[in-house]
Amino acid sequence: MAAEGKIAMRMSKAGYLRPEQAEELSVEEEQMIASTCPGIVLVQDSQEGADHPIWGPIVAVRTGSAIDATLRHHASYGGVLSALLLYLVESEVVDSVVHIAASDVSPIENAIVESANRAGVFAAAGSRYAPSAPLAALRAQLAQPGRFALVAKPCDVAAVRALSRHDRRVEEKIPIILSFFCGGIPSVHGARQILSRLDVREQEVASFRYRGDGWPGFATARLKDGRDARMSYAESWGGILSNHVQFRCKICPDGTGGFADIACGDAWYADDNGYPLFDEAEGRSLIVSRTGRGEDLVRRAVEAGYIAAENLDVAEILKMQPSQARRKQLVLSRLCAMALMGRVMPRFVGLRLCKAAWSASVWQNLRSFLGMARRLLLGRNASATVFGSNRNSMKV
Repeated sequence: MAAEGKIAMRMSKAGYLRPEQAEELSVEEEQMIASTCPGIVLVQDSQEGADHPIWGPIVAVRTGSAIDATLRHHASYGGVLSALLLYLVESEVVDSVVHIAASDVSPIENAIVESANRAGVFAAAGSRYAPSAPLAALRAQLAQPGRFALVAKPCDVAAVRALSRHDRRVEEKIPIILSFFCGGIPSVHGARQILSRLDVREQEVASFRYRGDGWPGFATARLKDGRDARMSYAESWGGILSNHVQFRCKICPDGTGGFADIACGDAWYADDNGYPLFDEAEGRSLIVSRTGRGEDLVRRAVEAGYIAAENLDVAEILKMQPSQARRKQLVLSRLCAMALMGRVMPRFVGLRLCKAAWSASVWQNLRSFLGMARRLLLGRNASATVFGSNRNSMKV
């Protein structure tokens, strides 16, 4: 996004995308990176709606699904995000959508795609639990004719919002930004572990879906000979991929897309003990309008027959997304452990971390603090640093 041509995203040996610098940066470029990179700083200053200490800026909350039954089954969590994209391109609100799809080079990896019709949106539907860099070509996209919608991870969206303070083209060219509830980015080696468990060699794979074809759906490897090998969501995400999530995601206070116009996630049903159920069912999306612009889009998509939705009390989100609540509540305790160890940390402003921490018990916060301190002492997160000069700075 910044200093294009001088910095490129490359896959590391650990299986994560990392910036690789090819040329010396100017002072201005260094300053731009320092003020926009979400690994360095997150500043939430939304003036719209209520600012919930756990769930972020909220204008309205709903549950719903795509009206198109095929899309609902094919996409993740009820297909609302994909249905919104269809409405945007088919009603010509935007000329195209910039989002992520499976790479043509490696089925388990990701690539940036631009979709301008139903076929493109449908092909890219579904969660992709692997490293992605949806902003890698943003400067070039901003220079092209037309307007586009952007779908990206919460951290990517935060970076675009920060860039908009420096580049007026962001507001002009990107009229709507959508995101999703994110559990963190696993290494690409997580997908390779799934293939190993399925007794499938990577070179045999023609296509790979992390989710979809049901709710929650299956991790499915389609082999070049036409056979399918698949694994349940509970086993693929819960048993494998979540163990490969990078460290930065473990101290992220915005896994719920607080900087987007709309954020969608799984509206899980829960058992009597409050644990999400992963039994196959008709997909159901959690839809959070975070700005007036996002709320207007949801209303128009409902009226146009693209999505069905009903209002939801904010308190109900906790039953659907308890892990997201727990992570936000415990971020401050983890950051305190990092500060005690003298580690470099991101700077978080306006994300109400103290209020979030207060909503958890003292014991939960203490366990989180001690757990993080122990991991750091044992060197389990040797890469637990961020680039930049904002060292040991934490504004909550």
